[in-house]
Amino acid sequence: MILERAELSVRPGQEQAFERAFRSATGIISTVPGFAGLALTRCLERESVYLLLVRWERLEDHTEGFRGSAGYQQWRELLHHFYDPFPVVEHFAPVLTAGHPVP
Repeated sequence: MILERAELSVRPGQEQAFERAFRSATGIISTVPGFAGLALTRCLERESVYLLLVRWERLEDHTEGFRGSAGYQQWRELLHHFYDPFPVVEHFAPVLTAGHPVP
């Protein structure tokens, strides 16, 4: 299992519109082969900052499957104009877990 992590800095004042657009975008990403779930959380200290965690079965499911799909073009149209600056996306592989897994 691969965990994708992105800190999303949304333009101030656009948070509610972003959240509505993101709800729509989940219908796109959830159909991609290898998608295993996601969590979007909002920072308490910086209200325009969100943390996106996406679980993928394999790295290629995200980097090739999703990003190479027509659905990704819809995702970009729905969401990318909200970001300032554009987020850095990183991928992580499990090392150790304890208690309840996140997310």
